[in-house]
Amino acid sequence: MNEVETDVLGAPYTAETISLPADDEGPVVATLVHLPAADSRRAVLHVHGFADYFFQTEYAEWWAARGYDFYALDLRKYGRSLLPHQSPNYVEDLRDYFPELDAAWQRITERDRHDHVVITAHSTGGLTVPLWADERRDADPSGTLAGIVLNSPWFDMQGAWWMRTIGTTVIKQMGARNPKRIIPRTVNGLYARSLHRDHEGEFEFDLAWKPMESQPVYAGWLRAVRNGHARLHAGLDVGCPSLVLSSSRSAVPMEMGDDVHRADIVLDVNQIRRWAPNLGRHVTSIAIEDARHDVVLSLPEVRRQVYAEMERWLSAYVD
Repeated sequence: MNEVETDVLGAPYTAETISLPADDEGPVVATLVHLPAADSRRAVLHVHGFADYFFQTEYAEWWAARGYDFYALDLRKYGRSLLPHQSPNYVEDLRDYFPELDAAWQRITERDRHDHVVITAHSTGGLTVPLWADERRDADPSGTLAGIVLNSPWFDMQGAWWMRTIGTTVIKQMGARNPKRIIPRTVNGLYARSLHRDHEGEFEFDLAWKPMESQPVYAGWLRAVRNGHARLHAGLDVGCPSLVLSSSRSAVPMEMGDDVHRADIVLDVNQIRRWAPNLGRHVTSIAIEDARHDVVLSLPEVRRQVYAEMERWLSAYVD
């Protein structure tokens, strides 16, 4: 039986544990966090990115203030859903996340009877959600999925060109032969420091669930991401209006400074804008000046611009 209890964020947030079929590591769960809005037929479902989980309460409350029941899904092996026996964030196919997306969708639309749903997603979640929406499009003939908002979605491999060509071939071979091999990389921790209130940021989050130096990148998981990139690059049809938000620029800082707070220091925003049209026939792509990688965790004056753009898009195409 699925458990619903007060969430770690405190009331009125609740968390529902969703039991999923076991994998080769053992039992698997996902977690559906909920912030209710009064008597609403509208809902929003949010999906986090890599080495992340839902903690963005200002974002949830922005939606609730507009009459949207807010739900957030901690995917398997992330955040609230990470179990002691599991390899953090590990899957071998992004479709492995579809069962929890299906389960959340069923609860939101059938059990809780919402008939107007927006799905939002960040970073790696911003790749997974369009793949899910494209594959499930024919199962939503009534158009309950009213819109998709993607916050700095991971649409291609950042870095040198050879990482997207020769490097991808190596990743796919390694991921098939030794999927749990950890890919060595250097993470300087600047991004998490720029966010966390105990460092240079203003936000509170659990450093066990969103570590300063990220989480391991497994070869099998990276292979899954590159396969997802290939499906996006071939063209999708998510079946509803989409909004893609990103920073106006990327940077690769080596020390704390203005670039850390006013640029995407995780992904290449040019790739985000390049591939955004591949989501479908109705895509709005907006670059936000001075935004961080998670645009809703940008500096306060930048967040105001983010929410203004979201409001304008919702009014024009969704509500």
